Amino acid sequence: MGSSSTTIILQIGGFQMEMKNVTVIDSVMGAGKTTYAIDYINGASPLERFIYVTPFLAEVDRVISSVTGREFVQPTNNVEGGSKLTSLKRLIEDGRDIVATHSLFEMADDELRYLLRENNYTLILDEVISVIDKAGVSPSDMRLLLDKGLVKMENNKVVWTASEVEYEYGVFDRIKLLAQAGTLFYHRDKYLIYAFPPSIFETFTNVYVLTYLFEAQLMKYYFELYSIPYDLKAVKDGQLIEYDKRQEGREHLRSLITLYDGPHNDHGSVPTAFSKGWLSRRSDGEMAAIRSSMQSYVRNIIKAKTDEVLWTTIKSYQTDLKGKGYTKGFLACNARASNEYADRSTLMYCYNRYMHPIEKSFFQDHDITVSEDKLAVSDLLQWVWRSRIRKGESINLYMPARRMRELLEKWARYEI
Repeated sequence: MGSSSTTIILQIGGFQMEMKNVTVIDSVMGAGKTTYAIDYINGASPLERFIYVTPFLAEVDRVISSVTGREFVQPTNNVEGGSKLTSLKRLIEDGRDIVATHSLFEMADDELRYLLRENNYTLILDEVISVIDKAGVSPSDMRLLLDKGLVKMENNKVVWTASEVEYEYGVFDRIKLLAQAGTLFYHRDKYLIYAFPPSIFETFTNVYVLTYLFEAQLMKYYFELYSIPYDLKAVKDGQLIEYDKRQEGREHLRSLITLYDGPHNDHGSVPTAFSKGWLSRRSDGEMAAIRSSMQSYVRNIIKAKTDEVLWTTIKSYQTDLKGKGYTKGFLACNARASNEYADRSTLMYCYNRYMHPIEKSFFQDHDITVSEDKLAVSDLLQWVWRSRIRKGESINLYMPARRMRELLEKWARYEI
């Protein structure tokens, strides 16, 4: 890894920022992105400081045990103040090498950003983070502030206009802070959206994002929204190379997947089958029929053992679709960056991924074109690669949603 030289100047929330290029390392799962990052850390100067951010606690332990020549620590609740965020700030002040989870990193506030800016850290972000979410702000509070003229709207962004005389502090402090940071949006007069503060990326000396199909991620659209520049790279044989999807070997990866094609797919013939809305409209009898197909696939067609099966659907329908022979093998459909299921050979993906309407319309309202198909196949592949295919071994896959089967084939032909 090396630092990027390109910089641009951004005006965010009233502050001028010098934004360096983010290096996005975009390679298929199992290509060695994490290994490359750890090797870089192990070979870095003792003067270089790192924050490694990963989705799961299991990966935190992996980083701690894999680095050599330096000690990574993780924030704890055992500090004065009792919060991991406070602990993270203390560790930064002490110049420690830190490994933390996404959920903690997403709590970044002004004080944390100041400390990072002053202490010259390199950020390694293992998998993209949640960059937008519903803000914990009442719409009625927003209407009150608008009526009193304390805020105004500019291209759906909430802008704080009140002087210190008009409003010093009080119940609207959260709205004030988010608005001043340029991260609060009033979406279609209905939803208040919080966007992860873009200024966090300029507080680091270097930023590296490890992921796959970055062009499909919400974080890519977020970078467009805030004009955050990035360089797209890949890893091959332990080295950084220019990104070229034709070098991923998708044909070989697809050859490892035996995709079911038979009558048990009849449930998912319409384009929206197995989406959240479609599942919500299924009768008990229809759910029972899907469950019967899943059981037949596992027990009669594949004849898989219970501990060989991995399956998923939307969490709220897990109980409706669980069945004999596979119930304990459930893994959330948004799972990624986990190696705990690398022995599973029979998979059932009973879900049809669409972007949340709020997410989609939020970016579209800012003239940013999104691709639901790319996002869907990206999440599918991340989930599938929790299985033994990550070790180059073949798997069986039951995927009753026709759209998802078609997207997998388009990906394999480099059409996505």
